[in-house]
Amino acid sequence: MLTKIPRRTLATCAVLISILSVQAGATFGKHLFPIVGAEGTTALRQGFAALILLAIFRPWQNGPARKDWGVLLLYAVIMGVMNLVFYMGIARVPLGIGVAIEFLGPLTVAVLTSRRAVDFIWIACAAAGLVILLPWHGGSGALDPVGVFWCACAAVCWGLYIIVGQRVSDRVHGGKAVALAMAITTVFTLPIGIATAGATLFSGSVLLWGIAVGILSSAIPYTLEMLALKHLPAKTFSLMMSLEPAAGAILAFLIVGEKLTLMQVVAIALVVTASAGSSLTARRATNEAAT
Repeated sequence: MLTKIPRRTLATCAVLISILSVQAGATFGKHLFPIVGAEGTTALRQGFAALILLAIFRPWQNGPARKDWGVLLLYAVIMGVMNLVFYMGIARVPLGIGVAIEFLGPLTVAVLTSRRAVDFIWIACAAAGLVILLPWHGGSGALDPVGVFWCACAAVCWGLYIIVGQRVSDRVHGGKAVALAMAITTVFTLPIGIATAGATLFSGSVLLWGIAVGILSSAIPYTLEMLALKHLPAKTFSLMMSLEPAAGAILAFLIVGEKLTLMQVVAIALVVTASAGSSLTARRATNEAAT
């Protein structure tokens, strides 16, 4: 039956499932924050995801060349720090807002690599969203400044992750690279998690939650995204990923009851618009250049 469905349609569905999966995983991770902290949750996510991805892609078979280990190690460190600081951020701010702030990283990379005048529109949209989100004032809608800071750090890491990840993808098989990177990040995130949570990190219920977070946040989305990228143009993929902040906000509301103010919803919408607009105009520019 699936063979009758166009590959691009299947790839589109894969991306949508990936978006829902990674945001659901982050939402489930919030259940673990009060028990083992963001650091312990990160360790569980990285550890279980590494085990699953290593079993799937078996990077020890035809693995990276010796000369490629340097950039792979850098890629792994960026990935690990990005996931750690993002979880530290969303432990203090709502998930949808945290994703919106983090999304400014790849958006900045996309805009900086283009010199078209229309990109200033998307810069303005993203900047407006950021201005609304920043904790300029107190009150019920104010965000934790420490949480905003950690999400901003995650944004920087995501931008670097894209730049370094492109270099890695040119040298190492995508699945093997992600599996090895996850294993490497576990080497330093696990000790941090143990130092933070202690023996609680290995209790039965916590491990079950950790497996769910690892599968939803990393194993499923990374695998689906790699499959989707084989059949979708990069710009189409980027456009669909723009839905992540909105998906995060909706799932966080449905699963853990996180509510947003009207202005925070507007801010998320501005970031989504900036990301989607940047992807759309970049795609059109590419098509025009090809003709």
